[in-house]
Amino acid sequence: MLPVDPANKLSFHRCITGGDLVIVYERHDNMKAVKVCEGSILQNRFGVFKHSDWIGKPFGSKVFSNKGKFVYLLAPTPELWTLVLSHRTQILYLADISFVIMYLEVVPGCLVLESGTGSGSLTTSLARAVAPTGHVYTFDFHEQRAASAREDSERTGVSSLVTFGVRDIQGEGFPDEFSGLADSVFLDLPQPWLAIPSAGKMLKQDGILCSFSPCIEQVQRSSETLRSSFTDIRTFEVLLRTYEVQEVKIDCSEGDEGGILGSPPCKRRHRSSEESSRPEISFSTRIMAKPSGEARGHTGYLTFARLKCAS
Repeated sequence: MLPVDPANKLSFHRCITGGDLVIVYERHDNMKAVKVCEGSILQNRFGVFKHSDWIGKPFGSKVFSNKGKFVYLLAPTPELWTLVLSHRTQILYLADISFVIMYLEVVPGCLVLESGTGSGSLTTSLARAVAPTGHVYTFDFHEQRAASAREDSERTGVSSLVTFGVRDIQGEGFPDEFSGLADSVFLDLPQPWLAIPSAGKMLKQDGILCSFSPCIEQVQRSSETLRSSFTDIRTFEVLLRTYEVQEVKIDCSEGDEGGILGSPPCKRRHRSSEESSRPEISFSTRIMAKPSGEARGHTGYLTFARLKCAS
């Protein structure tokens, strides 16, 4: 997904080659990740698509099936990968991810510690944020989950920026080798307060910690632990509300003929004498926005804190 080029920058291969991972886009709520292989096919409700037809085309291309239907081949950005990855655990979505990266002040060159890895949704975005010279060290107590996340990082091309470890951070803490080296620490654990003392030892002076918790009781207990070594403790709940923009027809036979919100008046056609006895119905096209019925609700709370400077 994000191969490192000779200039040490992250970039996409602009033309698709065999072995690339692409996101096949049917519609906004129907996408899937596909590895391009010469001689393979993709079969869906639109027909049969030959991978050989994809090779050499730039990302974003429209490709057609044997039925004349089409899909788009998109580059697998972290945003799209979050929408198509296998959910081995509950994951963070775009609203929380962007907020985490901003408030953790993650920039290229940072060293970030993460626990637990889970499905790797946040991990992929952290890798892009620290590239090309930074690194993400992520830990999960579940060996199979860590192995699956490592395989995904190879598929998406960020494996050189991420190191996966199997470790019970709640019970053992972070490895001592990172003591005083981390710019940021992210915790997604059932009992984050158990890992906070270790996280504080890993952070550089003025480093930042973030803990994600689905329950406010976890936030309260974590905040109590944070007060001893951290300052500027804040908790946020990020709610995302999307809107659908649609073109609709408005019946203008009654009401405002001058248009709605400054739009042009409805056009009325000339009626013959035979039609004059029938009620006239006139429509006007409007562009309207309404809240999406698929908007995501609450996922959890994000608690941020900054390590106190040594006196």
